[in-house]
Formats: sequence, structure tokens, C-alpha cells
Amino acid sequence: MPKPDPINPTDADARALAQQLLAMTRFGALAVTHPESGTPYVARVAMIWTDGAILSLISTLSTHTKALQANPACAVLVGEPGVKGDPLTHPRMTLTCMASLTDKAAFKGKWLNAIPKAQLYYDFTDFLMFRLTPQNIDLNGGFGKAFRLTPQDLLS
Repeated sequence: MPKPDPINPTDADARALAQQLLAMTRFGALAVTHPESGTPYVARVAMIWTDGAILSLISTLSTHTKALQANPACAVLVGEPGVKGDPLTHPRMTLTCMASLTDKAAFKGKWLNAIPKAQLYYDFTDFLMFRLTPQNIDLNGGFGKAFRLTPQDLLS
């Protein structure tokens, strides 16, 4: 007898949880391919969700910027554990994405509204704005609550 699929059918509650996680996101883990070694590389970066994509403002001095410029395929992990309980029971989501540069000036107001302290460095010339467009989404809503979503599921 075949094992049951551990992935639940995507429903309205899963979509709502995914949208809530993204709306609250101000930082996350960005996974890229190291531009020199070709190995996985992860960095915590500031990010916000807008217009069906994740935006991230990062410096050209960083390894992850060089990595995205060399290979735009990346992944993002969002959702932080709460202060109580097992961290693995808290909702989190991994989005595989394709990165592209976007117009930093066009998102200044939205970015600074979400991350006000970025006013200190937003206009530095070494900072670029990347648009991370989701391709595949794995939502873990807690124990026994695994879902696969599409980019369309993330739109309200």
C-alpha cells in the first residue's frame, strides 16, 4: 500500500497563512550559489513583500549580491519562531525565486515605511534593489501542515 502524501491540498487557510507570513516579513534567509565555490551560501537580509515578489535591498560589497549577479536562482526562508514552544511548530515558508534588479528609487517610500532605519543607507550607491520573483513555494504551517503553493496563491 502506498504511503499517503504528506503534502496537504492547498486551501484558503494555507493561502491566508502564506499571505500573512509575507505581509509580516521584514527579513529572512536568502540562499544563493556562492559565486566562487559553487557551494550553497545563506545570508540574513532585509526584505519586504510587494506586488507579487520579495524585494531585498543589499550592498554590492556582499557575497550574496555577487552571487545573485552571477546566478539569479535563489531561495528565501521567511517566518520566525515565536518565543515559546518548539521552533519547528511555528509557520515558515521557503520560496524558490528568480532574482532581477529593479528600480530602487521606485520603492523608496514603501521600503522606508516598512524598514525606517534603512533611511541611514538607502541612498548609498553600493545598495541595489533586487526583485525575487517566486517560482515554487513550500509552506510549513506547523506539525502536519505542509502545503505546496503557486505564485498565484500568494496574491490576495
